[in-house]
Amino acid sequence: MQVAFKHFVSRADSWESLFAKAAAFATEVGRDRLIGISHSHGGGNIMGMLGLGVVTVWYWSEAGSP
Repeated sequence: MQVAFKHFVSRADSWESLFAKAAAFATEVGRDRLIGISHSHGGGNIMGMLGLGVVTVWYWSEAGSP
């Protein structure tokens, strides 16, 4: 087993949309393989608008498979 990740990135999508996509993928991964979900925001204007949103799903994967 090895740690793997899939990230969802957007400047235009809402946080709700990014988290919904990440949650759907995490559901596919399954609770036994899921490590966690993290998020980050960078850039944008003074109020954070138009910044880059990133949500990452961390999970266990068999070596060589997604």
